[in-house]
Amino acid sequence: MNAGAVITREEIRQRVAELGAWFHNIDIGGVQTAPDHFLGDYPSIKWRLFQDSIPSDLAGKTVLDIGCNGGFYSIQMKRRGAARVVSIDSDLRYLQQARFAADASNVDIQFHQLDVYDVAALKEKFDIVLFMGVLYHLRHPLLALDLLYEHVVKDTLVFQSMLRGSSTVAPLSENYPFSETDVFQRDGFPVMHFVERRYADDPTNWWIPNRSCVEAMLRSSGFEILDRPEEEIYICRKRGRHG
Repeated sequence: MNAGAVITREEIRQRVAELGAWFHNIDIGGVQTAPDHFLGDYPSIKWRLFQDSIPSDLAGKTVLDIGCNGGFYSIQMKRRGAARVVSIDSDLRYLQQARFAADASNVDIQFHQLDVYDVAALKEKFDIVLFMGVLYHLRHPLLALDLLYEHVVKDTLVFQSMLRGSSTVAPLSENYPFSETDVFQRDGFPVMHFVERRYADDPTNWWIPNRSCVEAMLRSSGFEILDRPEEEIYICRKRGRHG
């Protein structure tokens, strides 16, 4: 698709269908890409709950969208004036969808087929890194957070993960003796649930944390939690790590 080319609604509808099933419902020229999404108007319904936690003016800022899927959040960042938006995904189909959505929305976004474990290849740190809906699809989630800290986050991490289990965050001691076992049964202890086969018919749902666990993982990887505008979303700032 040529930059600036005008396409009709019917052409958009045809191309959306050709690109296969969409997970992001995006309005492209009046055409909804996933109007029957099981979560509703997703991710718009999620975005509305935390959009005020992102600066409305991103002029001069660089943004990295990891696991960009159909490109909804990348497009929103560019619409807020980000100087540059780089979007990566390991799934070629999602990248094709995102490229089309960006072109049809007349926004300039750089796309790369890249796995989260390979972010060092970007050789750049970004003012804002979006890591939305990716953690629970990874076999090595803590490693991924460590790699983001080390290689691509300059200042702000916007993080989202599916959460299951207790929503309580229990106060924990710095250390426990070997004989202490009751703490592991305490409501609000950090727990990561492993899915051996499938959850929600998705074989890539591997690890699903509870709230206490995801907050502990973020801290352990070197991120300070500044805000929790929605139950699954954390606005974080890069800081020092602890052992």
